[in-house]
Amino acid sequence: MSERIPCISEGCDHKILPATAAKTGGYCMPCKQEMEREAHQRYIEANRRDVNLYEGITDEVQILKIMHESRTYDELVRYVPYKYSMEQVYLSLSAGQQQEMKQYAMELIRSDDEDTGKDILVYLVCYHDLPLTAEIPELLNREIVYPAVLFKSASGETRDHLLQQVNTDEGNRNLILIMLAFIGDDVVVQQFWQWKQSPPEWADKLYAAPDGYALQAGWELTEEGQRRELFMTPSYSLYEAGESNAARSESDSLAGDLVSLLAPSFYHCPWCSNPIVSLMNLHVKHPSLQSVHWNSPQLDVQTCLICSCYGVVYMEMDSTGNPVWSKHNVKPDGFDELDIEEMKLDISGLVSRTLDYAGAEEGESLAQIGIEEGEQEQGWQQGKEQESVQEQKQKQKQVQRRSFCIAPEPRRPFHGSEWAMEPSLSQVGGHPGWVQDADYPECPACSTTMKALGQLDGELIQEHGEGVYYMFACEPCQMTAVSYQQS
Repeated sequence: MSERIPCISEGCDHKILPATAAKTGGYCMPCKQEMEREAHQRYIEANRRDVNLYEGITDEVQILKIMHESRTYDELVRYVPYKYSMEQVYLSLSAGQQQEMKQYAMELIRSDDEDTGKDILVYLVCYHDLPLTAEIPELLNREIVYPAVLFKSASGETRDHLLQQVNTDEGNRNLILIMLAFIGDDVVVQQFWQWKQSPPEWADKLYAAPDGYALQAGWELTEEGQRRELFMTPSYSLYEAGESNAARSESDSLAGDLVSLLAPSFYHCPWCSNPIVSLMNLHVKHPSLQSVHWNSPQLDVQTCLICSCYGVVYMEMDSTGNPVWSKHNVKPDGFDELDIEEMKLDISGLVSRTLDYAGAEEGESLAQIGIEEGEQEQGWQQGKEQESVQEQKQKQKQVQRRSFCIAPEPRRPFHGSEWAMEPSLSQVGGHPGWVQDADYPECPACSTTMKALGQLDGELIQEHGEGVYYMFACEPCQMTAVSYQQS
């Protein structure tokens, strides 16, 4: 066996064969490879150049075309990003420029760049509600059937064609039903109602009942066969004050109204002992809530950020109009097997500006706000053991508060509906940006499908946060709910 010699790299305790040392200059292979990597990195840093593809270009259409171009990776080229996001540029398009982008998208589709062309159409439909009535027949001929939001402006002729096709096209039947749901006119509503009363022979092969596909487009059938909307309009974006993001470009005015988001309460979750957090607290007179009938001056949507990731968390309103843990909450299956300690959540960075409203008195026990006896004692005692109300208040004073704003002007109802487009997702009102399938919770008190109030992007909650928190309300029962989805 050949004698091994130590690697000459300082601090390395590897030993190598003499033949290896002769090839590497006395270094072990890991050290040699690291030296080569560092040398290559120095070469890149010394020779890499910045390329600004937008220099001298002011036309928004040309800027978007550049943004949508695919580029071959070159480690010696660093592309300078445009000063505004793609979302911001799309929002700045004039009516004429929107038509120009639509024409460009169709040209791409015809030249076999279907994905880019389709993406452009989705941006135009969601951000500007641009109708594609004339283009939809060609999209169907090219078998472009997704995402279904593209087809919400289809003509009556196209609608009738789809109503016929759904009976024979088994491969695309699920998508056709969603497309019909987005069209959602009186004829579609009536057809869904007929299918609900007399299911077609192909209904048992679907993922849900035919009328259930209406949920994907944000509506459902009532018991009388009428259309009932499941999300509020108008829609207003939510963003952190001081950020230069797309939410602030939706109006000429950048001074949005302050809104309370992500404010920890003084109570703790009876399941995991983490603090209950107010996702959103907004005055009911705000235009975004003009269609909401609420008995309190403030609509305060509270939840446990941890437990709502595992199942829907409901809150009821007490006699003073404040949210309390609902007696209808049920632990998800397998929840008790989770490691509670690993679920601890540091919310010190979530302290935000709060709005004044008639809150609970200090020291009020959870027994007074409707929690089951076993859970109320556990949740309240855990909270008291961790820190008193006064200690929490003092801690909040010491933490730098985050301020959040609600945009001064509304945006299109479907602006945030396609989460994969990476729009500014946080909003009050508007069609939810479902990461998975549409999942409107049922009110546990009256069994009515709850309406979507809005949503918060996980990245707004904490750095590198994932997923989306969805907020709902049942107005007759004065109950809120929060659920969560992630990819």
